[in-house]
Amino acid sequence: MTSIPNTLPIRRALLSVSDKTGIVDLGKALASHGVELVSTGGTATALRAAGLEVRDVSELTGFPEMMDGRVKTLHPMVHGGLLAVRDDAGHAASMAEHKIGAIDLVIVNLYPFEATVAKGADRDTVIENIDIGGPSMVRSAAKNHAYVAIVTDPADYALVSGGTTTLDDRKKLAAKAFATTAAYDSAIATWFGTVDQAEEFPATLPITLKRGDTLRYGENPHQSAAFYTATGSVRGIGQARQLQGKALSYNNLNDADAALELIAEFRDAEPSVVIVKHANPCGVATGATLAEAYAAAFACDTVSAFGGIIAVNRTLDAETARQITGIFTEVVVAPDADEDAVALFAAKKNLRLLLTGDLPDPARLGLTAKSIAGGWLVQGRDNGTPGELKVVTKRQPTPQELIDCRFAWTVAKHTKSNAIVYAKDGSTAGIGAGQMNRLESARIAAWKAKDAADKAGWSTPRTIGSAVASDAFFPFADGLLAAVEAGATAVIQPGGSIRDADVIAAADEAGLAMVFTGMRHFRH
Repeated sequence: MTSIPNTLPIRRALLSVSDKTGIVDLGKALASHGVELVSTGGTATALRAAGLEVRDVSELTGFPEMMDGRVKTLHPMVHGGLLAVRDDAGHAASMAEHKIGAIDLVIVNLYPFEATVAKGADRDTVIENIDIGGPSMVRSAAKNHAYVAIVTDPADYALVSGGTTTLDDRKKLAAKAFATTAAYDSAIATWFGTVDQAEEFPATLPITLKRGDTLRYGENPHQSAAFYTATGSVRGIGQARQLQGKALSYNNLNDADAALELIAEFRDAEPSVVIVKHANPCGVATGATLAEAYAAAFACDTVSAFGGIIAVNRTLDAETARQITGIFTEVVVAPDADEDAVALFAAKKNLRLLLTGDLPDPARLGLTAKSIAGGWLVQGRDNGTPGELKVVTKRQPTPQELIDCRFAWTVAKHTKSNAIVYAKDGSTAGIGAGQMNRLESARIAAWKAKDAADKAGWSTPRTIGSAVASDAFFPFADGLLAAVEAGATAVIQPGGSIRDADVIAAADEAGLAMVFTGMRHFRH
């Protein structure tokens, strides 16, 4: 093979697009440079309507479009013109023998498969929106990018509108084209796996990600980062509308996601507020109003709340917004916000306000993934909630203790392990997160509650008379005894330790009521 010229003229272009944005202007630009336009169906109609001379692909192939347009470009006259190596004598001889003309440029975007699925179309309609000819042309042109330019995105039309292409541009366009077909096939495979209820963990797992924002940096300034959205994503932070504030950072997005996942657990509850720092809750509360709930959540840990992320389960109102502006806050996540709340936040230029619309369903199915060296760990979402609680102590919990137990358990589910959460009257009293042993988490949570009481001038910490939740079983009685020392009167935990009997005996001796959920909520 001889060296390939950097710049090549475009003599013939094949245009076949579903999204006709900018196609007429591109056609006019190419025609002005003497480029022969070959096209199909609706694209040809649009170009002709603009007064452009267009050759039908059926004229090129000598074969009519058929089967409701399923077969149009799947023909050697098309793919031979795309795949031929121009300086290969054998290829040139085949082209001459079969009267195949070279195609220098392909403009293709694919049937709107994902949009069709998103609209809830029936199976037959979805199947008809699986493009076959388009991806085939894209791949042929991209493979032969030494000689052929392939454009799959209207944003790239300017690269070819001048009547010539450069090798660097052809390489970039080819890379983008293969990424496009890979994402397209991935979306199709994902749909088939979902609609036909294929195995939960297939032999190969296609994942389609589309780059959204390039972030200023990652978790730390020396790390580069970007935010990608997943095809067919459920409602979440990636779909939230940012109403104000500077660009979201990597850590903002990570923490906002944690806050949204937790507040979603309260989407059908009374007004509720979650405050998150480093993906851990530092205060959670419900109340008669959002303002009341915020005050209670903030009181749990006024120090950690500085620079935190706040999520609410109701339309954000002015009184709650006024309280939030009393301390530096990075992000506020809400289903909506009223005009007065938005006006109050407008004075805080660095405060980001994200509106999500309806909160996601915490019980939804799905997979989560974590990268490790050499692969990915994939698991089902932790959407489990305990059904009937099993009372394992002599004393039965009171109705209020059961309410507090379930509240603490919900928060513990979203707290990094080892997690201990004290709660009372619809708000957290102390949270111990991320310790290497459960005893230390219990002690830290109790210390935080005492510190909060000292700061607020309360006579006793709110752990007195509280319920305590542990995300996993107590392997020894020491963690439970730390909760007793803090003043807890009820305990909720999964159970399942070989020393459950010892822990139950300690609870009975202390007069605690304890329930088992039979479900663990490790979070790493």
